[in-house]
Amino acid sequence: MAGSKTRFPLAEFKVGVDNVIFSVDTAQNRLLVLLVMRDAEPYRDYWCLPGTLVRQGESPEDAAYRILAEKIRVKNLYLEQLYTFGEVEDSRDPRQDPGDPGKEHRLQWARYLSISYFALVRFSEAELIANGVSGIAWYSLQQVPQLAFSQNRILEYGHRRLCNKLEYSPVAFDVLPELFTLNDLYQFYATVLGENFSDYSNFRTRLLKLGFLNDTGEKVSRGAGRPASLYKFDAAAFSLHKDKPMVFI
Repeated sequence: MAGSKTRFPLAEFKVGVDNVIFSVDTAQNRLLVLLVMRDAEPYRDYWCLPGTLVRQGESPEDAAYRILAEKIRVKNLYLEQLYTFGEVEDSRDPRQDPGDPGKEHRLQWARYLSISYFALVRFSEAELIANGVSGIAWYSLQQVPQLAFSQNRILEYGHRRLCNKLEYSPVAFDVLPELFTLNDLYQFYATVLGENFSDYSNFRTRLLKLGFLNDTGEKVSRGAGRPASLYKFDAAAFSLHKDKPMVFI
């Protein structure tokens, strides 16, 4: 019939959030990600990213902060939306609302729209909370196992985003101590980006020329070397560079 339109049923989604929570262990120069172990099917005894289904009346961002608060206590936290994953071939997810008493008799495989977030937290202040899960642990990025729900690709995407953020944003200063040495800052970048991203001498020279690090005049002694100067991040001075690529990377 001329002018007729083919009608397709609208997709039905369960909406959830999955958090990629990074931290940097500066003492051992390790980039870490927080994982929790599932204690129910599917994927029982598999590690996965901390995640949850979005509740009625709750925004995805609120859900992301809620699951963070259930897994970790930390004062300094950087969180931003990462990506939305929902391809048909790998977005089926049998998880239902745990408060739904008839969940076994309802749709067993729901399309699952995952809105992922990534966070960066200060390792020395992070306190893990194990309530309601059989395991929770920091994993070195190089030792992450196969994750439930094909979440390894979410983790890989989060790592790429973190590396990119370090190139143009002051995200590192959200989790570093207020006062730090240039070597502390260099080790942070080297741990996330790899030791070949820059040599220390060039890093130091280029960074100081940008003018957003203030020498406090204080020094700290570590080991047998001479005392190192302590610096402080100047957010106002950095704002002049916020729309420019960071040349020291």
